[in-house]
Parts: sequence; structure tokens; C-alpha cells
Amino acid sequence: MTTMTAKAPRTTGRNRLEPAGGYWAYLIPGAIGFAAVVLVPFGMNVYLSLTRYRGVGTPQFIGFDNYTRLFADPTFWTSFLNSLVFIVAMAIIPTIFGVLIAAVLFDYIAPRFGSRASSIMRAMFYLPQILPIAVAGVLWKWMYQPEYGVINSILDALGLSALRQNWLGDPSIAIFAVVNVLIWLQIGYTVVIFMAGLSRVDPSLYEAAELDGAGWMTRFRVITLNQLRPEIAVVVITTSVAALKVFAPIFVLTKGGPGTSTIVPAYFSFYNFFTTTQVGYGAAVATVLALVVTIVAVGLLLFQTRSSEGFEK
Repeated sequence: MTTMTAKAPRTTGRNRLEPAGGYWAYLIPGAIGFAAVVLVPFGMNVYLSLTRYRGVGTPQFIGFDNYTRLFADPTFWTSFLNSLVFIVAMAIIPTIFGVLIAAVLFDYIAPRFGSRASSIMRAMFYLPQILPIAVAGVLWKWMYQPEYGVINSILDALGLSALRQNWLGDPSIAIFAVVNVLIWLQIGYTVVIFMAGLSRVDPSLYEAAELDGAGWMTRFRVITLNQLRPEIAVVVITTSVAALKVFAPIFVLTKGGPGTSTIVPAYFSFYNFFTTTQVGYGAAVATVLALVVTIVAVGLLLFQTRSSEGFEK
């Protein structure tokens, strides 16, 4: 009597459902878009940064003269120092306030007043993100107006006329007026990200901690901050990069002034491109800014990756 043995299906190193050429073909549209939108313009910008060019005619190759001039230009260094201030305004302060506000909405407002109240307050914080930058800039510029602006009018009504300021016209305080606007714009973004992060946290953790007698601050420190580590890293990276590239609020509010008190690299590059028509010099500023943004982003990503690995261990 013979026994029939079923042959095991022959396996190959490749899944039978996988296309013959693998999945690399699906990357082609994205690669083409990346090359067209990023690589080619960046290469052209680097080339222009090595030339003397007024926007018309033929660029004249001058090597690294624009970079030599750039690193000796005090306005260039001032623009990057201002960027450090704006990193504080767009990354550090909104992250701190965003975590606190999200924790209050999630662990205090929602349990006591319901998720509807928490959602309404979250939407109110996010409202500045919905407004176009031009609209928000015009609004704040009107509020800062020294003669009839809302801020000075309120100070007059409160009998504090001595505190009236030319908020955007005084070089010593203009940057702080812009910082205030940037904080107002960014807090809603951080609150929404952190609220989304907290939505994946098991509410029983908070309930158990509260039953054990842990106060709000203890729950915030032990549970909230630890659970939000990935979201905090993402927010810090994205807002830091945005701070280095900030342009629209500066363009609408101060145009880098008074003097150079609020100038940033992006606006400095724009100014040289379109106002003084020193296209090669403006391209050099843009190239340095792109390199700095890349280095900062990669550095923060590496730091976040190592921190996450250490936390998991």
C-alpha cells in the first residue's frame, strides 16, 4: 500500500504578491517631485550664490566672494541671533504652555465639565492657527498702533498712560512685540498635538493615581510628561525648524525693522533678492539658512531617536 505525500509548496525569497520589480517603482513619483521642488531649485540657488547677479542678464561667476562678504556682515549675524529669540517664542514657550494647557483640559476640565467644554476650549486655542498670517498680522499691527491701537487705548482707560509704547517702532521692544504674536500663533498647534497624544493614554492611569492620593501636579509629572515624550519631541523639532524659517509675520509686522532689530535670515534673503536685487548675495543667505535648518532638524531627530530608545530600555 503506497501513501500519498503532499508536496510542500515551493517558496521563494520574494512574496508571490509582490511585484516583480519590488516596490521601488512606487517611489518614483515622490522622487521626481522631490527633485523638482527641492533638489533642482536648491542646486540653482547654490549656483547663483557663487555669482554676481542682478536678476537680469548673465550671472557672473565670482566663487565664494558672497560667502566671504556674508560672514563679515553684522546684519547676517543679527538675523541669526534674532532667530534664537524666535526659537524661544515658537518652540520652547509654546511647548511648555501647550503641555500645561493640554493636561488641564484632559485631566481637569474634561472629567469635571465634560468633553464638550474641553473641545470648545481646545478649538479656541487653535483659532489663531486657522487665521491667515496676513490677517493675523494686520490685526496685531492695528492693536499695536501707537496712537489709536487697542493696547495703548486700554492702558489709557486704566490710567496707565505712562506705559504707552510705540510697540513696533521702538527698536528696544519691537522684537518682544513680535515674540508675543508668535507665541499667540503657536500655542494652538502645540495644544492640539498634545491633546491628540493624551487621547491614546488609558484614563484608568489617572483614575488609579487619583485614588492613590496623587495630586494634579504629581499626575502631570509622572503620567502626562512621560506619555507625551514622543509628541514633545515632534513639536520641538517642527517648531524649531519653523522658527528658523519664519518670514510671513516679520514681513507683515515690521519688515525686519526698526533698523535690523527684528530681521531674520529668511527676510534678509528676500530683501537682497527683491529690494536691492543682489540675487547672488540673497542666494548665499538662503543657502546658509537651508544648511542650518537641515543640521538642526537632523540633530534634533537623532537626539529624539536616542532619547526614545533610552526611554524604551
